[in-house]
Parts: sequence; structure tokens; C-alpha cells
Amino acid sequence: MKHSNRRRPVQPPRSAFAGFQFPPDVIMVAVRLYLRYNLSYRDVEELLLERGVEVDHVTVFRWVQRFTPLLVDAARFCRHAPGDRWFTDETYVKVNGVWRFVYRAVDQHGQVTDVLVSARRDAVAARRFLRRAMATMKVRPAEVITDAAPVYPAVLDDLVPSAWHHVERHANNRVEADHSQLKHRLRPMRGLQTAQTAQTAQTAQTIIAGHAFMQNLRRGHYELGIDAPRGLRVAAALAELATAI
Repeated sequence: MKHSNRRRPVQPPRSAFAGFQFPPDVIMVAVRLYLRYNLSYRDVEELLLERGVEVDHVTVFRWVQRFTPLLVDAARFCRHAPGDRWFTDETYVKVNGVWRFVYRAVDQHGQVTDVLVSARRDAVAARRFLRRAMATMKVRPAEVITDAAPVYPAVLDDLVPSAWHHVERHANNRVEADHSQLKHRLRPMRGLQTAQTAQTAQTAQTIIAGHAFMQNLRRGHYELGIDAPRGLRVAAALAELATAI
């Protein structure tokens, strides 16, 4: 049997929006509204209906869960490198009626370096968070500021022995104040909810990571939407990213 030497045409990558009933601009508006403003899924459903788009709030939830990680991943090449001073702390949120800990770090420029939702507040969780943050950002901090939690000295000595670990009263106010923005965003949701208990951790992680992404985007830590007026920067940035996914 004779084989042809002709090359097959190169197929363009399949869009993440392929197979969805609604066009990409509608999906991006819904995701942007949810991540940017203090809205519930039902609020987004109502705002879309006012604009002639009839979509169920469960569908909005699925869009947020599907496209938020894709947007964050597509934007990583446009993200500014974080500073070398990391203010690290944990806060807590309620997920399906159960309290969960959220590890967060903010650099000296106000960029949220990473977030991690954990069922426990211990050395294992702290180690996982810091290792993940350094791997994601490809940066090792020169200074880490924490509260007086006893788990940090050993974890930092192991992961970043060259970093100066700073523990001092009020030294970590920067990240503690930043926690309040997350709490303010989650308040309309009355705790993160999902019908599938097995997916609660991933659901919470996606939403909280999406909040951090939006926060960093608005603070100018990405080379996205830079030519747009300040009030339109987020919309322009997501429009750019939509073409990449």
C-alpha cells in the first residue's frame, strides 16, 4: 500500500468555547461580573436577563468554574514578577457550612502571589502553600513576614533557608487588611456553596483564586488591557484572554 507524502493541514487549536450554546462574549461578561463585583450567581442571572440573555444561575456557576482557571493560566505569561518580600497569613471561609482555611501571600507591591484552600491549619498546609507559590511564580522570597504561628520557622528553614523570617507585632497588617477584601467579596454568597460535596474544595479554590486574579488585574500586575481607560481595563483584559483560550 502506497503512503502519500502530503502533509495533513495543521488544525487550529480547539477553542475552549466550542460546544457552548452561548457566544464567548456573553460567557466572558458573566464570568467578569461574578469575579469583579459582589454578586451572587442569581444576581448575574438577573443582570443578564435585563440585557436579553436568558441563562440559569447554575450555568453561570459552571462557566465560572470552567473558565476561571483557563483565564488565570492564559494570563500567566503577562503577569509581573512578584516582589521579594512576602506577607503571608491565613484566614478562614465557610464552604458548604464548614470552615476552611485560606493561605494567602501578598508582596510589597500589593500583588497576591498565590492562594490555597486547606481543611487544616498546620505545617503540612503551610509547606504545601509556600512550595506551590514558589513553583507557580518561579521566585523565592528574600523575606517572609508572618504572624507568630509556630509552624512557620521550621517550614521556612526547610524551603527557603536564605530568607529572613520576620515576626513582629503589626508587621503582617498588609496581608491581614487584604483578607478583608476577600471576605467582603464572599459575603453575598453566604459561604461558598456547591451541591456536590466532593467538589467543595476545588470550587472554593477556583473562586478564591479568581478573586485574587481579578484583584491583581485591577491593580495593574498584568500587561493586559494597558491601552484601555482604567475603568475598562478588566473588560479589555478578559477580551484579550478570551482569544487565547
